[in-house]
Amino acid sequence: MGEERVRTVNGVPVGYPRTQAGAKAAAANYTTVSGSAAFLTNRGARHRAVAVMASDAATKAVTKKADQDARRVVGALRGDNAKVHPERTIARTGVLAARLLGFDDHGAMVRLWTTTVRGSTAGHATPRVGFQSVTVTLSWESNDWKLRDSSGTSGLVAPIDERQASNVTSDFSDYVPSAADDPVLSGSAGRNGFPANYARDEHGAHAAAVSAAMLFGDPRFFVNDDWRHRMLAATAAPSVLEAVTSDADSTARLVMENRGVGVDGKTADGSELVTRTAALATRSISYSDQAASVELWTASVGGVAGKVETQRPQIAFLRMTVDLVWIDGTWKTTAVTPSEPLVPSPSALQEASPADRFADVGGASNAPALA
Repeated sequence: MGEERVRTVNGVPVGYPRTQAGAKAAAANYTTVSGSAAFLTNRGARHRAVAVMASDAATKAVTKKADQDARRVVGALRGDNAKVHPERTIARTGVLAARLLGFDDHGAMVRLWTTTVRGSTAGHATPRVGFQSVTVTLSWESNDWKLRDSSGTSGLVAPIDERQASNVTSDFSDYVPSAADDPVLSGSAGRNGFPANYARDEHGAHAAAVSAAMLFGDPRFFVNDDWRHRMLAATAAPSVLEAVTSDADSTARLVMENRGVGVDGKTADGSELVTRTAALATRSISYSDQAASVELWTASVGGVAGKVETQRPQIAFLRMTVDLVWIDGTWKTTAVTPSEPLVPSPSALQEASPADRFADVGGASNAPALA
């Protein structure tokens, strides 16, 4: 059996540990739910979700704000159509960083850096990318983290990798609401600091796939040999561990050489390596209780936060296939394979942020919670 993780009530993940990682997970999930197609297009679903997320004292205010935000944002889901087609919408959120601004047993404040992709598979306008900085205030109530307030502003803007071109609208059809799920972060961890055992079901396989992608995008993967080896030992199947470790070591060395960073994750002038991978959506390719293959739509940021603008972090959008087997009481990976790009249009209104600004979202302490 897997560890007790979050469960879902009215489309909202609930049941978090009373830890910093649990608070980060709650903030991320509540923000993802608030940006979902159902939340933005269906008033009844939105109010039911708020009733689950919000603290008792804040429910009325959170509901009012959610309705206002939905009216403001829902137009982005129309594409170039005359009206919104809820079943054809693309409304996905990836959490790229999570910084704790405050935490104790009674409350937490978390600042998220998110990327959103919003649009429609109807019509001809490719869904657009956006970036936000979202500050989430939580309180510990009824044995769970509850939402007291959430406010968003424009976030750091990472330009889309210049090697990637926007896809056509129909390419996004695998990620409409009925075809794929939002990622769910749990904040649960085992004694080794890596994900605790997953449940032996499809949700558990999806969670293991999401965590694997996030861990492969962590800056420690590239600069910390010990961390990388322990992570792989905890998440990869024994049958592939030796080969995966060898490949990962080669990849890490190449990134460090290309970026000019040392084992402290910094360049000679003190600029910091910034890498993150967020899952925008998950869907099963195949599943049994012995093996699973999960496709993720991911957003990965990579670059150096410093004075050299040519090294500025960029964002790349890829499909990624994670193959898993059930072994040793959990899901472990046999392969994590990048596949075809799935690239939204760049925002017409958001200019790329200066390279040095990205130092605010780098480092292990700003990593989101795992699934």
